[in-house]
Amino acid sequence: MLKIDNVKIYTMEKETGVIDCGYVIVDAGKIAEIGRSDGDGSGGWLFPGFIDAHTHLGLIGDSLTFEGDDVNEASDSVTPHLRGLDGINPLDRCFAEARESGVTCVASGPGSANPIGGQSSVLKTIGVRIDSMTIRQPAAIKFAMGENPKNVYHVKNQTPETRMAIAALIRENLFKAKKYSEAMIKAQTPSAAQEDDGDEEPEYDMKMEALLPLVRGEIPAHFHAHRADDIFTAIRIAKEFGLNYAIVHCTEGYLIADELKKEGVSAIVGPNLIDRSKPELASLSFANPARLSQAGVTVAITTDHPVIPLQYLGLCASLAVKAGMDAHEALRAITINPARILGINHRTGSVKAGKDADLVLFDGNPLEIMTAVKQVYIDGSPVK
Repeated sequence: MLKIDNVKIYTMEKETGVIDCGYVIVDAGKIAEIGRSDGDGSGGWLFPGFIDAHTHLGLIGDSLTFEGDDVNEASDSVTPHLRGLDGINPLDRCFAEARESGVTCVASGPGSANPIGGQSSVLKTIGVRIDSMTIRQPAAIKFAMGENPKNVYHVKNQTPETRMAIAALIRENLFKAKKYSEAMIKAQTPSAAQEDDGDEEPEYDMKMEALLPLVRGEIPAHFHAHRADDIFTAIRIAKEFGLNYAIVHCTEGYLIADELKKEGVSAIVGPNLIDRSKPELASLSFANPARLSQAGVTVAITTDHPVIPLQYLGLCASLAVKAGMDAHEALRAITINPARILGINHRTGSVKAGKDADLVLFDGNPLEIMTAVKQVYIDGSPVK
C-alpha cells in the first residue's frame, strides 16, 4: 500500500476537480482512496498519467532507418489485418523517455501510407513484453485520407492516385465487411428457413475479420485527415456505415470548428511543433486545439511520435495554452479526453478510486517550461 500525501491533486474529474491539499492511497495497483488532508500542498502537483492517443511508439525505432521502421506496409493499399503490436519494440528507449516525462499510456499503430492501414493498440509505457503492456487490442482501425496515400501509390502507378479512389477503396471494403458480418450472423442463427437454405459461413477472410469489430461498433475508426475537405469525407463515410470515429491530426479543423461540433466529432490534434513540410500542413497552427475546444469539440493533443518526441507532449499542451486554449482544457487534452477517445477512461485518464494508479507528480505546474517530474507511477509502482 502506498500513500501520496500533502499534494495538490488535479483529478480531471468534474465532480472532484482540484484538491488544493490532499492524499491518494494506492493498493494493489489501483487508486483505493482520495481525500483532503491538512497541510499546504507543498509535496507537488499530482496528475493522472499523461496519455497520447496517436503515436507510432516502438514501430519506428529510435536512431534507426529501414531496419527499425515497421510503421507502413506499403505493398498493399488495404491492410486492416495488420496489428501494430506485432511490430512494436518495447525496448526502444523512447518508452523510457516517455514515462520519465509523465506519459504513462499511448495508442500506437500503423502509419498513413494506406487508405486502410491496420490496427492500433493501447499500451502502458513500461514493460519488456508487449503482451503484458497492452490494455486494449484492437483499439481502432487506422484510415488515411488525402496526400499520404496519394503520394505512396502515385509513384508506383497504382490505385489510389486520387482522393476519389481513396474514398472508394474504403467504402468498398467497409461494404464487404458489412456483408461478411451479415453472412456470419445468418449462418450462425438457427432457423428452419436457414436449414432449408443450407446457409454456410463465408470463406475465412482475414481482412474482413479484422473489420468486423469496426462495423459492429465495438471499436472506432481513426481517420488521418488534415484538409477540411478530407475531414468532411471521413465524416461522410463514417455516417454512411454507422461507424464510431475520431479525426486524427484535424489540421484545418479550426476552419470548420462549428461544423465539427454539430457532428459530435472527437479530434486528436497535432503534431503542431513541426514545420509545414507538405501542402496539407499549410494551415498548421497551435490555435487549432484552442479554437476547436472553444467550439465545444472534444480535443486530445498528440505528438504523433516520433514526429515530435513523446516527452514533449506536455510542452505541446503548453503551447496550445499560449495560443489561447484554456489551461484546464489543455490538461484534459492529455489526460481524460484521450482516455475517452480510446475507450479506456474506465481504467485511466483521471484520479479516481478504482482506476489504475497511473500518476505523475510534478514540482509545480506542468504547463510551465521549467517544471520537473518528481515521480511517475504506473499501476502503483514508481518508475522514475
